[in-house]
Amino acid sequence: MRLPGVRAPIDFPKLETKTRAMAGHSKFKNIMHRKGAQDKKRSAMFSKLSREITVAAKMGAPDPDMNPRLRLAVNNAKAQSMPKDNIQRAIDKASANEGDDYEEVRYEGYGPGGVALIVEALTDNRNRTATNVRTAFSKNGGNLGASGAVSHGFERKGLIEYPVSAGDEEKVLEAAIEAGADDVESTEDGHTIWTEMEALHEVASALEKALGEAESVKLAWKPNLTVDVAEKEAQTLFKLIDALDDDDDVQTVWGNYDVSDEVMANLG
Repeated sequence: MRLPGVRAPIDFPKLETKTRAMAGHSKFKNIMHRKGAQDKKRSAMFSKLSREITVAAKMGAPDPDMNPRLRLAVNNAKAQSMPKDNIQRAIDKASANEGDDYEEVRYEGYGPGGVALIVEALTDNRNRTATNVRTAFSKNGGNLGASGAVSHGFERKGLIEYPVSAGDEEKVLEAAIEAGADDVESTEDGHTIWTEMEALHEVASALEKALGEAESVKLAWKPNLTVDVAEKEAQTLFKLIDALDDDDDVQTVWGNYDVSDEVMANLG
């Protein structure tokens, strides 16, 4: 179900169940086949989470309650079962001004099937990261473009994800409306709630009171239009995304791809 621009309680529309893979979400079925591989890379994932925590803490106060970006980073680390000691160590590193100085870099390009991809990275060496990202694109049927090549087809939004256990569609919809969210998408894999970028923290706090702690709260790139990807292109596309995810500097990969349940079943 979609509720564009909703800001106040309204009569609930007829609920609509989505059965296709969500576009470009790391959470949903279009890349669930990669979950096993990602689970094996737990230490690499913790390293990326630690990097984001340290960068966020360096950019503001080392207190999550006083630093919205740090609070998001800590909450996302907790959602991935990152040990408290690791989280505190990453914050302490920033407080002591230790560790490398990282900068945020964004890369844009096209993958197989004309899929638009946005790659967000935190790096201490732009040349190394650019070379690695360009190589991943070229070896897996993609082309790295210039800055702004594809981002015009996306909106910068707030993204909040909840598991199915948070409640049924109606409960989550009602909570999202009351919290001031823009859009709700519910599938058998979970609930995705979109907000205006500036309202992310406020909406997330309101939802936490109604639904409990979210699985993920972050800024995201939401595609305006999605591209249906056939089986052959989907297989190569996921190889490209895996190659990008394997890079220590890459934090997140967003895309406008839409892969059907049938194709996902064939890919296994």
